[in-house]
Amino acid sequence: MITLKSQREIEAMDRAGDFLASIHIGLRDLIKPGLDLWEVEEYVRRRCKEANVLPLQIGVEGSVMDYPYATCCGINDEVAHAFPRHYILKDGDLLKVDMVLSEPLDKSVVDVSKLNFDNVAQMKKYTENYSGGLADSCWAYAIGTVSQEVKDLMDVTKECLYKGIEQAVVGNRIGDIGAAIQEYAESKGYGVVRDLVGHGVGPTMHEEPMVPHYGRAGRGLRLREGMVLTIEPMINTGTWEIDTDMKTGWAHKTLDGGLSCQYEHQFVITNDGPVILTSQGEEGTY
Repeated sequence: MITLKSQREIEAMDRAGDFLASIHIGLRDLIKPGLDLWEVEEYVRRRCKEANVLPLQIGVEGSVMDYPYATCCGINDEVAHAFPRHYILKDGDLLKVDMVLSEPLDKSVVDVSKLNFDNVAQMKKYTENYSGGLADSCWAYAIGTVSQEVKDLMDVTKECLYKGIEQAVVGNRIGDIGAAIQEYAESKGYGVVRDLVGHGVGPTMHEEPMVPHYGRAGRGLRLREGMVLTIEPMINTGTWEIDTDMKTGWAHKTLDGGLSCQYEHQFVITNDGPVILTSQGEEGTY
């Protein structure tokens, strides 16, 4: 069911978005060559406990296993949902960090500092039933000095994100978003992942409508004021096709081994246009 969000719900998601954005801003200084990738996960966990925020990805049900971490951390050809792990970031790597977080909560609701994030079953009792303000955002990070290929891919992917958001206006259709992204990416010679898409947000992290990053303009559900959506294009240097790690059911890689990049914002559709809830500052400056 598609729900239009009240002002109260939007304000709660805005609070969550502000906190999530502050984490991505903090990661800019943390992420560099020589860093153990696991430190990204530890940083997010520490910030969540300090601010009494639930990391809502822990415990998400999967086809093989529930997701066990606060972040998804994909390197180079990894497309989405890759696990954070002990890996030393190298000069030239392309890292994507994705997370879904609650708004800061009153400790009378739950004291996050006392939760054991490694106990997935315990965490799921809180994350699975959570229905307050939440935010979902992925950002890409260039590690040290990257190749022109990586720079170009990052630039095109970010432009795809904003071209999609520009189409998220009252009266347009879902297909207008995907068509704008696909047309731009393919005009630059890139592939647009089709298996993973954007989505509605609230009261849970994945709600209708689904928002493909490809499609035909003028097709699909008509957009209305009060919809909260994510757009999160995954753009590949080669084929759009991806492969899945069947041992976990989560991590995906490009089928041809090419690079993949992803940026994601969450936003609300208003009569004055889309308003980004996970903004890290003035758009286009970061």
